[in-house]
Amino acid sequence: MNAAAKEMQIASLICILHFMNLTKGQDSTSSASVSSVCPSGCATCSPLNGCLSCKPRLFFHLEQDGMRQKGTCLTSCPRGHYGVRSPHISTCTRCKVDCASCFSENFCTQCHPGHFLYRGKCESSCPKGLTANTALRECTECPAGCEMCVRRNMCTRCRADLYLLQGQCLLTCPKGFEPDAQLKHCIPQIHCEVGEWTVWGPCVRKQNTRAYRRGEEARTRQVLHSPSFYGNPCPHVSEIRKCVLNKRESNKYVSKAEYRNPKPQMKKCCAFPTFTG
Repeated sequence: MNAAAKEMQIASLICILHFMNLTKGQDSTSSASVSSVCPSGCATCSPLNGCLSCKPRLFFHLEQDGMRQKGTCLTSCPRGHYGVRSPHISTCTRCKVDCASCFSENFCTQCHPGHFLYRGKCESSCPKGLTANTALRECTECPAGCEMCVRRNMCTRCRADLYLLQGQCLLTCPKGFEPDAQLKHCIPQIHCEVGEWTVWGPCVRKQNTRAYRRGEEARTRQVLHSPSFYGNPCPHVSEIRKCVLNKRESNKYVSKAEYRNPKPQMKKCCAFPTFTG
């Protein structure tokens, strides 16, 4: 909007305000003459239309009040408006349609959803080399190798050949980290962790052996944390060692062997009495 158009807009607003003041007749005049009746900051006012003019250095703003608009006088313009000062009356003017807030007609400070702030303007897409930050609604310059970021030094997505770690894009992961090919992140490296050994189990006779007093006993331990892909693998979690069966355990095997190969037993014959004549 050029200077001539602005002056015309201000002049039109002044005419409207004067017309509102005249149509109220005596009520408007009496209200204007009693400043205590007017809201704070008003130079003149109307009971129906609120402020008609403001005290020096205040901005005149029309607020929606149900089905009608009501004049107010503010020290600064509300969100979505910018202040225009002139010798006659200072007013609040609405920002451009894609601006959520602005400093002036041609300088936005925040954009509506779907637009991104770039050099004071709200664009539907960002220029090459910048990423559209949906959280801040602005075009952000990302770090090297970064495809998406929330601010200049905080990347959220890296190039396909790089890995993300703490907001930075790296070619290789540092010590203590390993690459996740699916997430494209550097993740902490996890080494296997195992618990304590259990006590040795009972001595059990080995099958298919002729050594009746020889056996085996075993013990185990649990995996507490499985390793990551590049982490140190788990050691063995079970052990077996040779043992000797105690006498009680070995006897039952001997008795079975004796049952299979019984020893010959001699019957003791009775002595018959001898009779003499």
